[in-house]
Amino acid sequence: LQDVALMNYIDRRFLSLEMRLEKCNQDILDYVEEFRDFSKMVLSRLAGLNNYKAEVKSEVETLLTRIERAQRDIDYFGSVTDSNACIEVHEDLVKQQLFEEAEEKKKLKLMLNASCDHMLAGIKSLKIVKKTGDKHGSWMKDPGKKHTKIYLLNGSVNNVILEFANIMTFMESNHTLKARRVTLPFPWEGTGHIIYQGFLFYHKYGSLNEIIKFNIQKRIITDQMLLPGAGRIPTYQLSPSTKIDLAIDEQGLWAIHAEPETGGNIVITKINHITMVVEHTWDTSCSSKDAEAAFMACNTLYVVYNFPSGGTSRIQCVYDVLGAVNTYEIPVLHFPKRHGSHSTIHYNPKEKQLFAWGDGSQIIYKLRTKQK
Repeated sequence: LQDVALMNYIDRRFLSLEMRLEKCNQDILDYVEEFRDFSKMVLSRLAGLNNYKAEVKSEVETLLTRIERAQRDIDYFGSVTDSNACIEVHEDLVKQQLFEEAEEKKKLKLMLNASCDHMLAGIKSLKIVKKTGDKHGSWMKDPGKKHTKIYLLNGSVNNVILEFANIMTFMESNHTLKARRVTLPFPWEGTGHIIYQGFLFYHKYGSLNEIIKFNIQKRIITDQMLLPGAGRIPTYQLSPSTKIDLAIDEQGLWAIHAEPETGGNIVITKINHITMVVEHTWDTSCSSKDAEAAFMACNTLYVVYNFPSGGTSRIQCVYDVLGAVNTYEIPVLHFPKRHGSHSTIHYNPKEKQLFAWGDGSQIIYKLRTKQK
């Protein structure tokens, strides 16, 4: 009986121990599951924090850009009084503000040489000079030099310029064999580059808004700048590779781009091509939607629109920075005898012509102008 009692006692102890071990295992499993849930929650919150950090950084960068723009507008327009504020403004102060604003406008007109008084009245003819290269590219003459050299920049990302002695050499079938190759230290992005007074100005590939000034003959970078607000969205919806489109007219170097803060409308900036500093910026009413290209001529922006599937290009938005043109009275101007699209249109102020790249073709458009 004592042996039986001892065996029963041992069985009960083993059973109790097994139950404890089972409970311990269950507790461990519950703890592991709880830890996994906790880990998932922590990782999710960390991911949310990273996203929030990126959003905050983006908002701060945008805010800084808008502050810079606002400061330039304040410098240009003077102090603006809130119409709802109960503030008595002395009459002399109002006169002083109006006087300063008028003086600023005079300086602006002087800077932009208000004697430039012609505007585009129509596109009278086209000439397809050659068909060579990719669908996207850019070609041009240097309007600031007396030479007749032709420059071809093939593709939306590349680092080689082809320089030709003249347009006849460029038109030859084996033209690439007679071209001088100029290799850039950094490739360009888009097709919005321009050549002026012996320098190539272009948007550096991989950068948000860096513009490089490159001496073509010496083959060196001489300067660079960052263009505030630019580079975040394409300048033209139908040419998405171009985030900054540089242009030349009678007054020098301009930059054309779009910003999310303007609802995608186009912004134009006057740049001093010697010092590479921003001189002034204008928000236009021209939309980047369905736009394929634009150019500056005599202080005026002309935006070219098309259909996403390609068609007849047309100018249907015009913006004069000096307000000398009533843009609402200008009819839509169509490009003649051609269906397709353009990746680049540059105005040459010396020859009063447009140098365009359309579906791999190099085109010259002759213009009709009239007095503003």
